[in-house]
Amino acid sequence: MIASPEPVGPRNVLGGPLACCCTAPRTGYWRDGYCRTGPQDVGSHTVCAVVTAEFLAFSRARGNDLITPRPAFNFPGLVPGDRWCLCVSRWREAFDAGVAPAVILEACHARALDVVTLDMLQAHRTSA
Repeated sequence: MIASPEPVGPRNVLGGPLACCCTAPRTGYWRDGYCRTGPQDVGSHTVCAVVTAEFLAFSRARGNDLITPRPAFNFPGLVPGDRWCLCVSRWREAFDAGVAPAVILEACHARALDVVTLDMLQAHRTSA
């Protein structure tokens, strides 16, 4: 079992406590519903997004199929409207291509700001 990388109290991009992104489907690198990260999470799954068909097609075309279930990785496959902790670099790619999905700022880990700006995320904000 992989130990949790952070002490109690991870922060979101707004500086507050990190909110849960989603538990149905169960998301996050540790599949605990939160977009937490740590040394094991080389993809930095720190952006809580509400995926769209356009984004899912974009990601699949880039070699990351988020539609097909992969039970061996505890991955159910996503459909438009699902919330999911995305790798911040993939969200940035989608942003640059004009297909970035909406985000839940309160559930985006502060480490996302290592790759994207708060303004970029705020431009795609949706309510929790």
